Amino acid sequence: MAAEESGPTGSPGPRQTWAALPWLVRTAVLWSACLVVIVAGLYLLGRIAVLLAPLAIALAATIFLTALLDPVLLLLRRLRLPAALAALCTVLLLLGILVGVGALVWNLTASQFDQLSQELTQGVERSRDFVTSTLPVSEAQLDRLVDQAREGLSGSSPDPVAGARTATEVFGSALLALVLLFFLLKDGRSMWHWVLSRVSGPNQPVLAEAGRNGWQTLGAYSRGTMFIAAIDALGIGLALVVLRVPLALPLALITFLGGFVPIIGATVAGAVAVLVALAANGPTTALLTLAAVIAVQQIEGNLLEPLVMKRQVRLHPAVILVAVTAGTLIAGIAGAFVSVPITAVLWRVIDTVQQRRSASALLPSE
Repeated sequence: MAAEESGPTGSPGPRQTWAALPWLVRTAVLWSACLVVIVAGLYLLGRIAVLLAPLAIALAATIFLTALLDPVLLLLRRLRLPAALAALCTVLLLLGILVGVGALVWNLTASQFDQLSQELTQGVERSRDFVTSTLPVSEAQLDRLVDQAREGLSGSSPDPVAGARTATEVFGSALLALVLLFFLLKDGRSMWHWVLSRVSGPNQPVLAEAGRNGWQTLGAYSRGTMFIAAIDALGIGLALVVLRVPLALPLALITFLGGFVPIIGATVAGAVAVLVALAANGPTTALLTLAAVIAVQQIEGNLLEPLVMKRQVRLHPAVILVAVTAGTLIAGIAGAFVSVPITAVLWRVIDTVQQRRSASALLPSE
């Protein structure tokens, strides 16, 4: 035993050296090792997610849409429609809404793009005059900055092969999402019951409750987010119409889509509306647009979100920002859309499992 505790020359062995270290140093070493393992695991998961991003995004979007459209499916099932026909009608209804909204936006705004182009040119000139008159920047310096920006943009010329590959991935992911949506609407519940049947023992009720709560959270989040995004788009769209800002309908549509990316999406959509108002109608209209955007977002954050989302699906803003950033880094805009609902569902599932474990720990042992 002495040989195990000391080296061959009588020097302290690894165990003695480790035991001789201060408690704080040993704790720091253990925590650092755990942190390195966690970071390495997250890095590997991130690399796998990047490689499988099209499939992962299609699957996540499909599950999100399934939770969103589940009430429609249940309504059709109550009308005694078969499962396959109800799922097909739900998918066709979704496609009809998307095509109808796209056609409506195009027909109402196609004639405004030429006018907006001229107004943007005039707005840029007004912005140049405003910058040179209020800031210590000459027109030559401003022109030089603009030229450098143009060179930077033109230097990264688009690759036709990469563009074709991206378009193919987007089309393939969309087609895959539609097919998966049909099958999840048709057979999703039977798939889940099959998974539960493969789990035995005390873990089955825990898994069943965690899955049920996670699905309820996803459904509440998807429908609540859509409702809040629609209210934001309606409020900001009406403000743009009253202020006579061009392209009010597409800007409202951008606001609606941005509502599915909490915090960041609403900020970007509001900034786009303010910039269009500035370029088209000048700084006064831009300031009024900014005031309208801030008012709508305050009503959303302080009134609508607490009422609609409730506490079970609300996340801390820091968690939302980290989730959106991680999703954007992994899968771009699509990752930003699906990162927050995934985080909300994971939080709900983990919370359910912890509650069940705490409840079982309080039960007296037999």
